Formats: sequence, structure tokens, C-alpha cells
Amino acid sequence: MLVDNPKGNFQFLKGGGPFSSGAVASPGYEVVHAVFHPLPPLENGYALVEQRLASLKRPMHALCGMELRIPEALSFEAFDEFNKPYIEKLKQWNVYVDGINPVARTNVAIEASPVAVPSLYGFSYTVPSSENGKTFVTAGAAEVRSGRDIVSQGDTSAAGMREKAKFVLGVMSGRLQEFGVTLSDVSATGIYTVFLPDSLMKDTILPAVGVAAHHGLQWHYARPPVIGMDFEMDLRGVRQEIALPG
Repeated sequence: MLVDNPKGNFQFLKGGGPFSSGAVASPGYEVVHAVFHPLPPLENGYALVEQRLASLKRPMHALCGMELRIPEALSFEAFDEFNKPYIEKLKQWNVYVDGINPVARTNVAIEASPVAVPSLYGFSYTVPSSENGKTFVTAGAAEVRSGRDIVSQGDTSAAGMREKAKFVLGVMSGRLQEFGVTLSDVSATGIYTVFLPDSLMKDTILPAVGVAAHHGLQWHYARPPVIGMDFEMDLRGVRQEIALPG
């Protein structure tokens, strides 16, 4: 069920404490996706987000997505600790809506040439727009059912990865339905895993993403943020993609 965020000019799907499940721009607005090059440390990244939105005369409420990179996957307990200062920063920005976090998030650990410290890969925000069509961003979703129940935990065989991918693809499909969009509205598909058999891409992922694959798939050789998870995805549908100096 979508929750309205009138100050940010988007609606969002309620998620867990550190993030919402995704956001879709309100009529008269669109989501813009920005990435940093090079990646700034997270603490510096917060200031860069503030500066970008201020330069556009947009409120912090317009922030609808964050993408983090961490040095390595964490235990559930360490992940909870990592999230505490992040959540505190969002509360300092006063972006919560009736006590609910509206900001979607993808947070993964780069496997090759990992970052030395938690870093900010990118973020999404809303701006006024006269264009038609919905724009949106989803949070990253890994193969975790309610609580800490990991799908096919420990099984990174082709069969195990297929079950993980099917679960995550189902989550993504549900979010698109909630937004009132289809795969034809997706402009970017992100995949985060170090286990990607050719058969998984050909037999499971590509048929499921359908026409969204016209834009290709972005495979990040990275792990989900919690030890034991092996496959994560996110989606977005935007018209504006920009790169900012980090």
C-alpha cells in the first residue's frame, strides 16, 4: 500500500526500519537518479546530497532513494548496528512521514576492489516535471522472507541461485504492481551477486524482466549486505540519469 509523502512529492511503499521498499513520483514530478564518481565516503556523501538538493531549491523531503557500498557483508547484528547512524541521519533531515522511513535503499558489498569505508554510490530525488508517465525507484531486495529466513540458504548451485532469483523477481514484480507500472516502464535493472551462472541469466532472469532487458542489465559483482544472502536486485524507471563529482 502506497503512503503519500506530499512534502517530497512522491509516494512510497513501507519497508523495514532502514529503508522503504520504493518510491514513485507524484503527478507533476519525476524521479532523477544520480551517481557519484569517484565514490565519496558516506559521511561526505551526506553533505553532497544536501548540497545537490539545495542547489536545485528542493527540500530534503525530495530524497527518495540512497545507494550505499560497504567494505564487506555483515552479520545480522552488525548490520543492525550499521543502520543506526544512517537512520539517525534521516531523522536529522526530518524526512520521515508519520514515523515511517520513506527513502528506498540499496546497500551492497563490492567484492572486487572493495571500498575501504562505507561509501555513497548514488541517490534519487524528485523534481518538478511536465512530462507524462510515472518514474520510480525500488529498494534493493535480497532473497529473504519475513524475519531472517533466507531462501535456499547456503546453496549457491545453479538450482539454489534459481530459487533465490525467482523469489527476488517476485518481490520486484509486486512492487511494480503497487506503483501501477509495468516492465516496459523500467529503465534500469540492477543485479548484485557473485554467483551468476549463464543458465540463471538465460532461463530465469531474462524471461522474467521481459522488455526491461531492452536497456540491458547492470550486473554489479557484489554481495548483499548480510552474510548468507547471495542475490539482490533493484529497479528504476527514470528519464534523467546524472553523474556528480564525489
